[in-house]
Amino acid sequence: MVSLLFWIVPITVVVWLWRKSKRSAQAQQRPSEPGATPMVRCAHCGVHIPQDRALGSRQEWYCTPAHLELGPTPTERQ
Repeated sequence: MVSLLFWIVPITVVVWLWRKSKRSAQAQQRPSEPGATPMVRCAHCGVHIPQDRALGSRQEWYCTPAHLELGPTPTERQ
């Protein structure tokens, strides 16, 4: 019985350490998505769109040409 306990403890520790290292390796890989496009918020309506599809003017972004012409919303949204 003591022999069985002697082998269960080291095996459990090794499995626990292996799982812990596996989780930390997965956590480090997730944040770096190579194809992620930055999102920007329309200054008029507040809709979030990809930056490459947005229209920029004076450090502000708009989702459509109509909103670009109308300009930012008079009341600031939070």
